[in-house]
Amino acid sequence: MRSLRRRVPHPPQLLLLLLLIPGLQAPAGGSPGLSELKVRVRLPDGQVTEESLQADSDADCISLELHKPDGTLISFTADFKRDVKIFRALILGELEKGQSQFQALCFITRLHHNEIIPSEAMAKLRQKNPQAVRQAEEVRSLEQLHMDVAVNFSKAAWLSPHIHNVCAEAREAIYTREKDVQFWLERGVDGSMFEELPSQPDDLSSLQRCRLVGDRWKPCFCHYGLNLAWYPCLLKYCHSREPSGRLSSYKCGIRSCQKSYNFDYYVPQKQLCLWDEDT
Repeated sequence: MRSLRRRVPHPPQLLLLLLLIPGLQAPAGGSPGLSELKVRVRLPDGQVTEESLQADSDADCISLELHKPDGTLISFTADFKRDVKIFRALILGELEKGQSQFQALCFITRLHHNEIIPSEAMAKLRQKNPQAVRQAEEVRSLEQLHMDVAVNFSKAAWLSPHIHNVCAEAREAIYTREKDVQFWLERGVDGSMFEELPSQPDDLSSLQRCRLVGDRWKPCFCHYGLNLAWYPCLLKYCHSREPSGRLSSYKCGIRSCQKSYNFDYYVPQKQLCLWDEDT
């Protein structure tokens, strides 16, 4: 890709971190702007945790945060204005293996507007029973993503202003895909923020998945999987008949979904991907 520079990244910073309802209703009224909703959800392994959902209809964005039982903090941000979605993981380090307290990762991909309900609808959501444990009505298919491009944090605000806050702890570990980069370039985004990672056959000839590499200081391909256990993916519409006899429809709720993502990407040291040993 002509707009990208080739880079082998430095080790990402190792550090610190903490997000959505049947029983949910979407009232006809409600104040625009920022709103927050906390929901108890059941994870795929059966455990229950709390998710926090924030919607900003003025900025046209949604953010979701989920604190997993193992201490990992997962967040998801949908920027509707820029067609960008941002996944962040703050993973507890293994101190006995020489890691710092936390390791931060950011994955950025194109947002398709049919993936999640609009921000103005999300801002109006209310739940009738805050103590209820929510479980997704629909489990969407697993998505496999090969992240072959690094994003320069200092220039990333050109892509989405939310990256500066969401990915601040992952400055050297922000990844995206060439196919998504091409979409953003066509929309006028400056390509100088994108740098190719080793991904061609010549680069891959001596690289393996990290769990197959014995030396913790050798480069390899890392795998990281995350799950959004519960989020409003579709609006539900109800129908009523007007006095004139004409049928009309109105928003009367949401459909909830669960979706998992697998990310594969280059790391300069296996030490930055020790969780892959357990998968």
